[in-house]
Amino acid sequence: MKKYIIILLIFFTGNHMFSQEEKRPKVGLVLSGGGAKGFAHIGVLKVLEEAGVKVDYIGGTSMGAIVGGIYAAGYNAAQVDSIFKATNFDELLNDYIPRASKNFYEKRNDEVYALVLPFNKFKIGIPEALSKGIYNFNLLSKLTRNVRHVRDFNQLPTPFLCIGSNIETGKQVILNKGNLAQAMLISAAFPSLFSPIELNGELLVDGGVTNNYPVDEIKALGADVIIGVDVQDDLLKKKGLNDATKILVQITNLHSIEKMKKNIKNTDIYIKPDIKQYGVISFDDGKEIIIKGEEAAFSVFEKLKSLASENDKYSKPPLKLEDETLIIKEINCNELENYTRDYVTGKLRFKPDTKITYKQLEKGITNIDATHNFNSIDYYFTPNNYAKDSDDLNLVLKEDPIKSFLKFGLHYDGLFKSAVLVNFTQKKRFFKNDIASLDLVLGDNFRYNFDYYIENGYNFSVGFKSHFNQFNRNITNDINNFDSSTIGVNSVNVNFTDITNQLYFQSLFLQQFLIGGGFEWKYLKIKSETLSNVNPIIDSSSYLSAFGYLKYDSFDDKFFPKKGWYFAGDIHSFLFSSNYTNAFNPYTIIKGDIGIAATISKNLTFCLKNEAGFSVGVKSVPFFNFVLGGYGFNPINNFRPFYGYDFLSIGANSYIKSTGTLDFEFYKNNHFNFSANVANLGDKIFKSIEDWVSVPKYTGYAFGYGLETVLGPIEIKHTWSPENTNTYTWVSIGFSF
Repeated sequence: MKKYIIILLIFFTGNHMFSQEEKRPKVGLVLSGGGAKGFAHIGVLKVLEEAGVKVDYIGGTSMGAIVGGIYAAGYNAAQVDSIFKATNFDELLNDYIPRASKNFYEKRNDEVYALVLPFNKFKIGIPEALSKGIYNFNLLSKLTRNVRHVRDFNQLPTPFLCIGSNIETGKQVILNKGNLAQAMLISAAFPSLFSPIELNGELLVDGGVTNNYPVDEIKALGADVIIGVDVQDDLLKKKGLNDATKILVQITNLHSIEKMKKNIKNTDIYIKPDIKQYGVISFDDGKEIIIKGEEAAFSVFEKLKSLASENDKYSKPPLKLEDETLIIKEINCNELENYTRDYVTGKLRFKPDTKITYKQLEKGITNIDATHNFNSIDYYFTPNNYAKDSDDLNLVLKEDPIKSFLKFGLHYDGLFKSAVLVNFTQKKRFFKNDIASLDLVLGDNFRYNFDYYIENGYNFSVGFKSHFNQFNRNITNDINNFDSSTIGVNSVNVNFTDITNQLYFQSLFLQQFLIGGGFEWKYLKIKSETLSNVNPIIDSSSYLSAFGYLKYDSFDDKFFPKKGWYFAGDIHSFLFSSNYTNAFNPYTIIKGDIGIAATISKNLTFCLKNEAGFSVGVKSVPFFNFVLGGYGFNPINNFRPFYGYDFLSIGANSYIKSTGTLDFEFYKNNHFNFSANVANLGDKIFKSIEDWVSVPKYTGYAFGYGLETVLGPIEIKHTWSPENTNTYTWVSIGFSF
């Protein structure tokens, strides 16, 4: 008898539980796009969880797709809130590429040219968008690492879909399969801000163009009740269309506003946060916008509570995050026309069968992006078939069809004077992985720089450089072969001409250091009208040398570094000369620079740089001695800046120098700084410890103001020295070249 009673109890209890579950409607959540206004979605999610509402399906567009996709991946509202508050949206919008991710060629490219334009068939173009979205993709890939193997979005912790727009047909595309990170990125690819993304042969952009509020699509998944959160702007009147962002948003809204109105009518619980005072790029106001979302959701709190299970209030647990490490067993890449597998692997800076962190992965992908050789960079993971808990990394790269570029720069300093830079760059000219670049510098002193380089990843790369530099300046007796004091002056005015050609080989060492070497032919001509009554030609010789170098540079910024360090070591052996002066003997120059930057407080940074050099041999060539003085110019040969002294005013064949700079960024991109430098120079000072560790013979100080601009830094330095009666004020404008 007891047996039958137990069976009946189980039957009726089960029926009761089943009926309770049947009473709870399936809830679909629809999140519209709206840029930074989408922060309000986070506030709504918080209130939904407080009301005990379990979301069964999520659909979103643009920012709604980002918030919704992260929530669907398993995060709860508090975690989503933390993620967005920790995100640097300036870096996100600018597709930030850390300086450390760029090789030395790419660093120079970004620190010389103020404007880069595509150049094809003798026509100048413009970029298709401000950003390719790689920074965003890396971030989303890391955030969704727990579902990286899921290819059907119905299999996510919460079933999800988002909307993209086919830019060719103008039709919406439902994104419910594939790579979740890529789908979210497509849905948020706002035209002109982010590049279109190709998927399955379709070129897709922001879903807000066609459907900013996918109600019908979520109902089709099985939702009984639709909660909709609308953060889209209404159409503005002409008075409100007063900037480019508002105009672009208005154009986007024109296509979807009518569908939006229809979908709102099909929404059971409609939530419209009061965020009219905020714009689509008001990311700095994120906290306030989240609160506005909470307020709007609380206004319908009773309706939301009615959707919760009567006896079992739902509480979404926090997502237990997977470790940020990956075991990459294999690296696969689609076939490339102009770049080799070694080139791609070399940029990743990790090899197959390696355990890496997501930080290393992000850095590797950013390294590829920093080359500017690829229109789009996609990657996804698949479980390795043979090694447990291992992944295969699958890269899908689309080569940039534009091979030629025109680049421009502008600069002024006290040595080379005013100059306009025009550059022509062509990639993939003769071989895979190659790049040719020609700088023409027009102004007070015509110059050129030519560089041809074939990059081979971990293997040795090869290149050829040619430079022509000239200027007119007073130079010290320490770097000329004529003792000008015999005619009653301490320096002479010279026309300085330098032509240098180098054949070099280089590769990565320990995946961080650049190691290389090669051969150099240099022609040097120094002529002075001051010596017209004697012999105006001070030197007119060719020099053949062999060289080697080792470099490392992790400064986050070349001009105003806040963190990182760098090292550069160089050895140069002069083997032969045409010997115009009849004074040449083979000898070697060894030199090195090392620097470190650290942030003391939020806006205060200290940078310390040390350098030294000396010659080995019977006698050095005076024209290649270490020469100090001036500021703001692009160093050539062994000319170095030094506060408190005029350009090229002190020199010797060996030196040691230290410079410390305290920089205060008192307003964004505006800097006040104080610098002090000390140095000892002399004839082979390293022979005696007393000569180079003694009280510095030369000292100098500088107060400066610097402004970061798109043309490069604009700097003013007022410098002086206790040993010098003169003071100097130097102005440097734009990137130096």
